[in-house]
Amino acid sequence: MRAVVTVVGKDKTGIISKVSAFLADRGVNILDISQTILQDYFAMIMIVDLAKATVQLSALADECLALGKNIGMSIHVQHEEIFNAMHSV
Repeated sequence: MRAVVTVVGKDKTGIISKVSAFLADRGVNILDISQTILQDYFAMIMIVDLAKATVQLSALADECLALGKNIGMSIHVQHEEIFNAMHSV
């Protein structure tokens, strides 16, 4: 099962490191990652594999929201199919 993780907020040092380590600690494998900085704002989107995750998708989504609040970012996790359905025209 794959999911999409989005991270948005004011740019600061260590965002990729913190989010990547957080996901790795839960057995989540990052398949693809893209990030950019627009003026002072950081934006990242990741496609992740949850096949070996140690938590369910709903728990991971809640934990990512909490991590985001802790590091001053907005972090959202969605099942890939839901993400695609929401963003298809």
